[in-house]
Amino acid sequence: MTSMAWTRTLGTLILVAVILLVMQVLWQRYQVEPITRDGKIRADIVHVATDVAGLITEVRVRDNEYVNKGQVLVVMDQPRYELALEQAQAEVESQQAVLAQAEREDRRNHAMSTLVATEVVERGRARVEELKATLSKATAARDLAKLNLERTAVRAPIGGYVSNMTLQAGVYMSAGATVAALVYKQSTRIEGYFEETKIPAIHIGDRVVAHLMGVADPIRGHVESISAGVADRERSDNGPALANVNPSFSWVRLAQRIPVRIAIDSVPDGVRLIVGQTATVEVLPRLGDVSVHRSFPW
Repeated sequence: MTSMAWTRTLGTLILVAVILLVMQVLWQRYQVEPITRDGKIRADIVHVATDVAGLITEVRVRDNEYVNKGQVLVVMDQPRYELALEQAQAEVESQQAVLAQAEREDRRNHAMSTLVATEVVERGRARVEELKATLSKATAARDLAKLNLERTAVRAPIGGYVSNMTLQAGVYMSAGATVAALVYKQSTRIEGYFEETKIPAIHIGDRVVAHLMGVADPIRGHVESISAGVADRERSDNGPALANVNPSFSWVRLAQRIPVRIAIDSVPDGVRLIVGQTATVEVLPRLGDVSVHRSFPW
């Protein structure tokens, strides 16, 4: 064999060896090591709803504005509920006057029990008790009217950023309708969806490095928790029915994705975390950690 043929053969062997090495590295990187490109920035979303119905008269916040806990977001139709409170207060005062008159008559009947029939005295006492119950009912109605008036000012239950605020004054809202959604920034976290074959290599407290799409500087954190369960799509949701498991005749079985919650420890300066951003999440190995023997996914 000529030297040129040996050179070609050697070059081919070296090329094949490099390809195999690259394939091994890529396999180790994306199929074995605990890393996923399926990560998201998450935060708890609080939907703020109305407790009373009416027209919106004021919108005191803007979209994407940060609001503090207890800050008024929108104001409902207060004049209507003010009138209802005045009416309820008038009813309480009326019942108080009627009760006071009945109590005076009852005291007089008891003072003249020798001249007034026993039946009249008993009816007077029963009327007093009935009017007391009526007054309690009127007082409760007044307190409810007062509470409804207070609830016309819809307040933020937490501090957070207003999201997708599109309401305008004049819109009628029914009780229980959502007026705003607040992004609770204190709950901001990263959720990485790892293949189930990588979960044995992940532990609570492991250090994590995450990269947002288009951002070079890493976000650092640690594993806070691993999901205890995911939806089984093979089962019916219609009560305790038998499992509807597909027969495993296919050649390829896809690994289930398990959510892993990542607590954020540090964010690079100038990096803004937006709920829904995509992140690549890598769990760093522990020093001296014993590797878990895993079977092939077939």
